[in-house]
Amino acid sequence: MDTDGTLQFSGKREFVLGLYQLPKRTGAMRDAAAAGFNLLHRPPTVAAYDEAWAQGLRGWSSVGSLPEGNDRPAAAQRIRALVEGLRHHPGLLFWETEDEPTYVWQKPDALRVPAHLILETAAWVRRWDPDHALYLNHSPTHLVETLRCYNSASDIVATDIYPVIPAGIPELYALWPDGRQGDLADHTLAQVGRYADKMRTVAGPNRAVFMVLQAFAWEDLREKGRDPGRVLYPTLSQLRFMAWQSVIHGVQGILWWGLSFLPEGAELWNDLLQVTRELASVKTALAAPPRQRGVQVRYHETGHSLDRGVEWTLRRAGTERILAAVNADPNPVEVTFTGLPAGTRIRPLWPPLPEGSASASAPRVSREGWRERFEPHGTRVWRLET
Repeated sequence: MDTDGTLQFSGKREFVLGLYQLPKRTGAMRDAAAAGFNLLHRPPTVAAYDEAWAQGLRGWSSVGSLPEGNDRPAAAQRIRALVEGLRHHPGLLFWETEDEPTYVWQKPDALRVPAHLILETAAWVRRWDPDHALYLNHSPTHLVETLRCYNSASDIVATDIYPVIPAGIPELYALWPDGRQGDLADHTLAQVGRYADKMRTVAGPNRAVFMVLQAFAWEDLREKGRDPGRVLYPTLSQLRFMAWQSVIHGVQGILWWGLSFLPEGAELWNDLLQVTRELASVKTALAAPPRQRGVQVRYHETGHSLDRGVEWTLRRAGTERILAAVNADPNPVEVTFTGLPAGTRIRPLWPPLPEGSASASAPRVSREGWRERFEPHGTRVWRLET
């Protein structure tokens, strides 16, 4: 890992695009690799890692944790065997202990796995494999101070936030009585950025922060009484916004959860592949440190109040410069970007120029900047060419 938490694959900084599961579709692993995914959760077997590595995908596995009492020696032996069996595999990227160790549904004052057990497990894993990082995903709830107690057991800190939820959804595991998963005041799609900031506060400046994003419909998680009328998948534009807002808020990786619940025919898989192709096309720039100087934003009247407005990041890797911006408001905003040298060509990556447009169709920045209107939770990505 680099000093800012960015992972390095064979010494090269890399932005992580990963999946917890694959959809139940023929060729899904091949399609994921072709789209630009570079990481996949794997069963802890050599055969599973060989399969992914043959497609150019690295992997990670969950080892659980050391319990208290008489069951500890057997658990310790199991974890040691698992770690020693895979630690030399070229496809192993990092280990995970327990998922969401602090979370107990409907008991917010309880912790499922106390911090000392996760710390002891991490020390045990590192004893047998000091070379690979440790990953820890938290639920979006609990105090920063509580989550920091687990930091010594993690090199990568993550949280999972899934904000696309149908209104009035009946009680379901992991949702609060108001039908929301997150517990911050912002219940819009833009809460993703708030939780990215929270996890950076938890992790500090030198650990990686990953976001685990939604690739499922909440109603599909219901074991009994599934209501087809309440099945709500993230749209292409919502997937794009959540991913790019995570990038703008400085994460070093994005993982998606829930594809194993996806039924045949759902468009979400194709939409997610499209968003991943867009991210992977500029992955070198995504792995570069963000630059927050050189661009200013001026707002124009649209008849709406301004809450959070446009969030943006500028990335540079070699000669490539990428400017990404999202509208964090649920209302449209209109802005003028200034600060870039006059004559800079702004080539849209998203939304792209119409098919067949000449290269010269990409506009150039004037001395007054350039004006852009964003739809609610809209996303824009440009390649800057001088």
